[in-house]
Amino acid sequence: MIEDLQLKGYSHQTQKRYLCAVQSLATHYRKSPADITEPELRGYFLYLAEDKRCARGTLKATLAGIKFCFATTLGRPWPVLGLIRARRESKLPVVLSQAEVRAIINCVRLPVYRVCLTTIYSCGLRISEGVALQVSDVDSQRMVLRVRGKGNKDRQVPLSQATLESLRRFWKLHRSRPWLFPVQMQHHRALQEGPIAADTLREAFCRARQQSGVKKMPTVHSLRHSYATHLLEAGVQLRVIQEILGHRNANTTAIYTHLTTEVRGQVIQPLEALTANL
Repeated sequence: MIEDLQLKGYSHQTQKRYLCAVQSLATHYRKSPADITEPELRGYFLYLAEDKRCARGTLKATLAGIKFCFATTLGRPWPVLGLIRARRESKLPVVLSQAEVRAIINCVRLPVYRVCLTTIYSCGLRISEGVALQVSDVDSQRMVLRVRGKGNKDRQVPLSQATLESLRRFWKLHRSRPWLFPVQMQHHRALQEGPIAADTLREAFCRARQQSGVKKMPTVHSLRHSYATHLLEAGVQLRVIQEILGHRNANTTAIYTHLTTEVRGQVIQPLEALTANL
C-alpha cells in the first residue's frame, strides 16, 4: 500500500493519514486487512458513525484510506465502500479579532513558535504549509512567499514588510538551511533535522490561548480564518482572497462574507428597530 501511495504521488501527510486509517481497522479486528470481509467492513463503519460518533472530517479521511487499500492495493472495490457517506456539517469557523490574535501570539514563549504562528496568520497559511516553509521560499525582491500547498499545488502569497523583518530576525538566530523553522530551535539538539512538528506548534498555540485570557476556542487554523475575514473587512476582493488561500471553489471562500463587521453592521440598525418595543 505504501508503494501504491508513492506511485500515485500522494503527499507524505496523506500517506500517513491513509495508513493510520488502515492500521486502526486492522487493530479493531486484530487481523490483517487482507483477511477482513465486506460485512466486517460494513460493521466497522457503522461502529465509527453510530457508536463513536466520529466527526465528518475523521470519517472522510478514514473512508479515503480504507477505500484506497481495498480498491487499489487489494483490488476489492466492494459495493459497501460506495454506500458510506460522512454526515454534512454546517459549522462556522472561529474568527479572532486582530486584538485577540495579538494577545495569543504575544503569549507564545519560544521564538520558533511565535514567528511561525505570526507567519501563518499574516500569510493565511495552513499549519502544514507554515511549518514546511523553507528559506528559499522567501522572495524579498517581489515581497511574496512561495507556499507548497495542499495537493502539491504551489502558490505565491503577499508578504508584508513586518513579516519579512520578523523572518529575517529569526533567521539570524539559527542560520540553518533549508528550513525557516528548524526543529533544532525547538529541542536544541543538533542531531535532529527537519522542520518543527505541527503537533508541537498546536500545543504551543493552545498554551498561549489559555494564558492570553481569550474566551473563544480557536485552533491554529483559526488564524487562517481570521486572516481571510480581516482582509475582507479591509476591502480586499473575494476573488483575490480565494487565490491567496488556494481555494479551488469560490464558495469555500464566500463563507467569510458572513463573518465580517460590515455585514454585522448592516443588520444592527434594522435589528434595533425590530426589538425597540419588545
